Amino acid sequence: MKQLSFFALFAMLIACGPEPETILRVNTGRAQGSTYMISYVTSSDVDYGSQIDSILLFVDMSMSTWVPHSKISQINNYDTVLVDSHFNAVLHKAYQVNNFTQGAFDITVGPLVNAWGFGPTGKMAVDSAVVDSLMQFVGMSKVYSRGDLVFLEKGAKIDFNAIAQGYTVDMICEFLQTKDIDNYMVEVGGELRTRGKNLKGNTWTIGIDKPQEQIDEEARFQVVLALDNKGLATSGNYRKFWVDETTGQKFAHTIDPRTGFPVLSNLLSATVIAETAMEADAYATAFMVMGLEGTKKFLENRPDFQVYLVYSNYKGDWEVWMTPDFDKMIQ
Repeated sequence: MKQLSFFALFAMLIACGPEPETILRVNTGRAQGSTYMISYVTSSDVDYGSQIDSILLFVDMSMSTWVPHSKISQINNYDTVLVDSHFNAVLHKAYQVNNFTQGAFDITVGPLVNAWGFGPTGKMAVDSAVVDSLMQFVGMSKVYSRGDLVFLEKGAKIDFNAIAQGYTVDMICEFLQTKDIDNYMVEVGGELRTRGKNLKGNTWTIGIDKPQEQIDEEARFQVVLALDNKGLATSGNYRKFWVDETTGQKFAHTIDPRTGFPVLSNLLSATVIAETAMEADAYATAFMVMGLEGTKKFLENRPDFQVYLVYSNYKGDWEVWMTPDFDKMIQ
């Protein structure tokens, strides 16, 4: 009886001991050819770094073209592959965005991206004849999906680069919510999503880079936003380009899958806020293809998106266009 009372008292003392301190836990590293930073408010004895690394590894093994034996690499080698549910979710969203944007977003644009010198292979000597020969391999009709089986028409390639990082952000957010983490900011490769408050009890603030080639640390941000429970992505042509040494013409890394040529546009950057980071990621890319006027017209029927566009006018000066109520988030 005395022994039982002693252990009962010991258990009570443990239970009544000091609670762990509330802190901002930050997990950082490299993944998907870029960096990530996951910030969440939790107790000091909690660290989900290893679980987050496992999620990032899983996505790489499923959707990274840089991993030779990933699901997507096997498909690009023309194997018929049984894919996982996450791969299927990204593929189905890619079909949807392609349809809604009338082909401005297309995961099969890879052969053209490579030809123009923005992929893993060397740049080709590109002219209209080369573009025409490659266009036969571009289009979502080249991708076949039968349940969990996915395969390609010969010559086609798929690349989730403009959508998978956003989906990865969403996966990590869902994981954190299963752990009852309600206050977080998740960023992978520049795509991000927030929920709740930071450690100081304020809404998370996000800086959007100015669309310029070099980062000016003293005046880096075009705009700073307060973002709560939304996904955000920014796409632009201001850092990824090459210049023809003969003509001096600048070629942007955004390739229009409808024409096969780099986009010639005065739209410098598109920032998209959506319910998920995956949607924000995909539509930011699509808007850079659609250009300023095409994007504005598209958004007339999509009040679910909040968008901030930076473009150059006929004088070469920067101007801004934003959807209604976007300014309410600006700090």
